Amino acid sequence: MTPTDMNATDMAGTDTRRWYALCLLCVAGFMVILDAQIVVLALPSIADGLGVSASGAQWVMSAYLLSFGGLLLLGGRIADLLGRRRVFMTGTLLFGLSSLLCGLAGTAGVLIAARAVQGVSAAVMAPTALSILLNTFEEGSERNKALAVWSGSGGFGATAALLIGGPLTDAFGWRWVFFLNVPVALLLLALSPVLLRESRMETRTRSFDPLGALTATGALVACVYAVVGAPHAGWLSARTTGLLVLAAVMTLVFVRTESRVPAPLVPLRLLRSRTVSGANLVVFLLGATCFGMSYTLSQYGQEVLGWSPLRFGLANVVMPLGAVVGSYAGQALVTRLGARRVAAGGLTLVGAAALLLSGVPVHGTFVEDLLPALLLFGPGVGACAVAGSIASLTGVGECDSGVASGIQTAAFQIGGALGVAVVTIFYTTGIPTAGYQAAFTACAVLAATGLTCTMALPGPMSHLRGAGRVNMRLRRVGATSPHRPADDLTRQAH
Repeated sequence: MTPTDMNATDMAGTDTRRWYALCLLCVAGFMVILDAQIVVLALPSIADGLGVSASGAQWVMSAYLLSFGGLLLLGGRIADLLGRRRVFMTGTLLFGLSSLLCGLAGTAGVLIAARAVQGVSAAVMAPTALSILLNTFEEGSERNKALAVWSGSGGFGATAALLIGGPLTDAFGWRWVFFLNVPVALLLLALSPVLLRESRMETRTRSFDPLGALTATGALVACVYAVVGAPHAGWLSARTTGLLVLAAVMTLVFVRTESRVPAPLVPLRLLRSRTVSGANLVVFLLGATCFGMSYTLSQYGQEVLGWSPLRFGLANVVMPLGAVVGSYAGQALVTRLGARRVAAGGLTLVGAAALLLSGVPVHGTFVEDLLPALLLFGPGVGACAVAGSIASLTGVGECDSGVASGIQTAAFQIGGALGVAVVTIFYTTGIPTAGYQAAFTACAVLAATGLTCTMALPGPMSHLRGAGRVNMRLRRVGATSPHRPADDLTRQAH
């Protein structure tokens, strides 16, 4: 029997290729998160090159967020049912093709449509990659290390948009922001059959829960559309309130549907878990703070400091590097201190950074006014991201790994859309410097709100170190079956 034919979890402890597979998955996750923000510094160039207004160019960013955030749950469940490697490769192929089309676009309409398709592919890639990771590494310290690398790559992607997007736009033009994805997608497609094993949910029937998929996707799309359009339409406008009401109604229909169908898109037991719900709320608010801070920083750097995208992007290298350091430190501390304390510490650093920036002057300098905050912001993002990931995915069975990954990724992305919408309201009103100060203060409030939500996370997780060993013993004696999930037996064993 070849490794490809064997179940991913059975091989997790013996196949050394799993660490190479992790690198591949992290590259995919990095690109997906990066593309949500990499166009920020390129938007003025896109507007000039295609002859559209600034508000029209904003849809290049919004179209991606809409389709990405709206389809994440469905993308994760499709991977569970049809095969995670197969779905991952399909999403990667679509990601490469849509990126190529974005770079070749001659009109704003074509570019926006291609970005929407790119968001669809990202909604397939991100939860599938995380689901493959969960089914490759045993729960416990080894999975925590893997999640630290994953969270570090995501934190790097969320903060590296300024570092990568600025130089690319300055040196080669805005089209290379999209062309960059093409060779990366080709590399991922070439290595996936070699490094990734196929795995899927063991079930006799493949039910996609069409009504659940329709209502969940509709609710997410309506919510994201309301948030990204609120800065222009107004938070109390008929369009924004109508979309939010529609999202709430569809959410209620979704919950009612999931409680009745035999094979739900999202098993409600995931949402009833205090730890899972609390962790995803923390991830949501971290995304709002992280995206809001990065977006405001990019505007301040260009409009107030007068720096070029290249110069400001290179100066911000401390943020993504700090996120990597924070994620590695965070995973080591989670087992000893618990996800609650690590997430709280990370959000405290993020909030402190935002408070430092809330006093930026009109004639500020990078070293005196920005650098101290960035040195706190990066590690804080990395530590909180890995703690939230571990808490939201601990104890999730293989059959639900795809949709659980989709929930977590959706929380971060929709939170990011909210963060950008909130800070846009502040920095576009009043005099410029006061607007930026208010925007950074809003980020501090978001971080403080997330800090209160960390109380739902677990304390020291020493009891989880044995979970992987229990699951391995159960598999060795043949205790698991498609009809009796390993996580249920684990709870009995404890």
